[in-house]
Amino acid sequence: MIISNHQHDIKTATGIMRTYRYSPVESGSYPCIIFYSEIFQQTAPIARSAAILASHGFHVLVPEVFHELNPIGTVLAYDDAGKDKGNQDKWNKPLESHDSDTAALIEFANALPNCTGNVGAMGVCIGGHLAYRAALNPNIKAAFCLYATDIHSDTLPAKAGNNSLERMSDIKGEIHFIFGKQDPHVPVDGRIKIYQACQQTGINFQWQEVNAQHAFMRDEGERYDASLAIQMYQQAVALFQRKLV
Repeated sequence: MIISNHQHDIKTATGIMRTYRYSPVESGSYPCIIFYSEIFQQTAPIARSAAILASHGFHVLVPEVFHELNPIGTVLAYDDAGKDKGNQDKWNKPLESHDSDTAALIEFANALPNCTGNVGAMGVCIGGHLAYRAALNPNIKAAFCLYATDIHSDTLPAKAGNNSLERMSDIKGEIHFIFGKQDPHVPVDGRIKIYQACQQTGINFQWQEVNAQHAFMRDEGERYDASLAIQMYQQAVALFQRKLV
């Protein structure tokens, strides 16, 4: 399916958020996926991932997750300087601001004239956490979270009682967790902690651990696993077609 690219500057509670939209060219009404990036924002690998999803018949929205902390259009490099700046932004933005961003994105999706109004979430790294966080919003019908960081540790800034793990029972849609067994950012004890919370809260979830390192979806760098990446796209598309279409 051929797709088109668009840019939108969306008003949020904390300022203007540049958002990149990938949509099918063919006329019709399509559901929407919010695709949350790594700390580096919309890099070339993230744009390619969004295009792959959109070509299966979805509007895909890629927001600049740290729009309050950077000039519009900022893309951080995959180097030490980019990693340091992205991690600094991660520690400086409270989860409540991510929540209001998600609400603005859902409102934007519902206003698109050729959107069905059904919205899901997907993300990688901190974006996996943000996809999980988006699932706390009852309007998110499904979430696909790839090697989501910082859920197990409750280390992102948040108000008392609003950490992500302790709010798991608020998830109403279906959520999938995928972790790499060789990922040092989410070690085995952290994965066990998340899994046990899933069982205890009784949410509708699926769980998968694969032999891969952190960022195995990123098609740049030595950790990329193309075979696994293809499997993940297929699983994500299957979830969203089942829950959103």
